[in-house]
Amino acid sequence: MDKIDFFIGPCVLESEALAMQVAESLTKDLEPFMDKITLNFKGSFDKANRSSIDSYRGPGIEEGLRILEKINKEFNLPTITDFHLPEQADIVASVVDTIQIPAFLCRQTDIIVAGAEACKKHNSRLKVKKGQFLSPSDTKNIVDKASGIIDKSQILLTERGTSFGYNNLVVDMASFQIMKSFGVKTIHDATHCVQMPGGLGASTGGKRDQIFTLAKAAAAAGADGFFMEAHPNPEKALSDATSQLPLGKIKELVEIILKIKEVCHE
Repeated sequence: MDKIDFFIGPCVLESEALAMQVAESLTKDLEPFMDKITLNFKGSFDKANRSSIDSYRGPGIEEGLRILEKINKEFNLPTITDFHLPEQADIVASVVDTIQIPAFLCRQTDIIVAGAEACKKHNSRLKVKKGQFLSPSDTKNIVDKASGIIDKSQILLTERGTSFGYNNLVVDMASFQIMKSFGVKTIHDATHCVQMPGGLGASTGGKRDQIFTLAKAAAAAGADGFFMEAHPNPEKALSDATSQLPLGKIKELVEIILKIKEVCHE
């Protein structure tokens, strides 16, 4: 079985100290599984789609990329972060190993093309989150836009749930099979899929207790990799406080996922 990608880290880069703490903890806790997984450190330099204009967004692109570059050098971890504008793609791809297009931007052709061109230039990967408003079959258009520029092996599609209104998301487990049929790998977003968008009025709610259940189901359904946000103290996190996993729970979940993948591997 090929190594499985795990994209793990805090929702937003709150500080260099927090990022280093999380990276050190993940490296130590997941060391027993490193022959089976590729650990990618995740952290956002800007959360451009916060519910409230007063919410913390991040340190910005320059400082955020500096922190991610330091983590890569000190812990030898590949990194991933999202970008929000076409003009950000090149500089982000020059620093991180995987650049991510947020769900609400997944149909923006200019962003997809800029991301793919940057990945071609820097030999990075393009990870696109399926919008909450798209069916799995609609992601073929995303793949078609990007695969004219980069190889499909450089494209990752992410399932993060579908919205039917009323502050809820539903994960269609058949989506992994459907999206994989386009020749790309699929990722399960274990923490964003339990969000309750706008559920707290000025901020997003979440159902943290459902993370393990849905991640286990996704592993059995054929997800190729897993994305999850973790924080030493989620309740005090500056973003996604109701859906991030406690850092100490990551090892347990990764171990469970690997066991399921081994059983289901064909």
